[in-house]
Amino acid sequence: MAASTQSRYDEHRSKVLLGDLPEDFLRVSPSNRQQQEAADEQAALMLQQQLAGGFHPQNTVGKLQITIVQAELVKNYGVTRMDPYCRVRIGHTVYETHTDHNGARTPRWNKVIQCYLPQGVTAFYLEIYDECTFTMDEKIAWGHYTIPEMTFSGETVEQWYPLSGKQGDEREGRINLVISFTPIRSNPVMYATAPPVVVVPTQVPYGIPFFIPGAQQQVPSPLTSPTPTPAPVTEEDIKQIQEVFPNVDAEVITSILESNGGNKDATINALLQISNSN
Repeated sequence: MAASTQSRYDEHRSKVLLGDLPEDFLRVSPSNRQQQEAADEQAALMLQQQLAGGFHPQNTVGKLQITIVQAELVKNYGVTRMDPYCRVRIGHTVYETHTDHNGARTPRWNKVIQCYLPQGVTAFYLEIYDECTFTMDEKIAWGHYTIPEMTFSGETVEQWYPLSGKQGDEREGRINLVISFTPIRSNPVMYATAPPVVVVPTQVPYGIPFFIPGAQQQVPSPLTSPTPTPAPVTEEDIKQIQEVFPNVDAEVITSILESNGGNKDATINALLQISNSN
């Protein structure tokens, strides 16, 4: 009977995990949705900084906004109706509109492009493509346009620009653009309100550590209270405490009493702890 009990005990003990628990014990791995939410929050913080004027890339002169409204093309290339989309290159950055399916010769996008204009860049290049399913997208029109001088004075310019293509230079149709420009202030305005505080919790539900790269955690300064004036240490206080602790020197009692600001209760508690430790 004893051998059978011991064997069952050994069998159960062999199934028990001994030692330190692993770091991922009872921890759920972050899902794709949670990772995407963290990335979206980081992008939102960066956008908030940009909109607040507190951040802008180096070697830029301001914000350029181009609204690609619509186009009027002279020909529909292919058997079916074209699916045009537009691509704009400003400096070394390329932006695209969505595809206007079955837009054919009169595509409409109403796409707003916002970017920082690098120093020395005064023009942009625009291309219109026909999105194809089984072959490479076909470029059907293009144009190289200078940013109007009036936009740098704060005016918004809406204009039809000619398009070049297979039909010849500036003979492929035209495109409607709205262009505006906002310069970067050399002396940023100081707002009276405090900057937004990014609260970075150490843990979120399910015990997943949460960290936003690039976010700076701001710790509020603790509230300071006026320092109370310590009570003077008198000979009577020392004698009263020495009656409770006759084996403690008066110098020790005086030192502890002064460190506690003349608080006799705190001094007695400190002496009790010293006596218990001894």
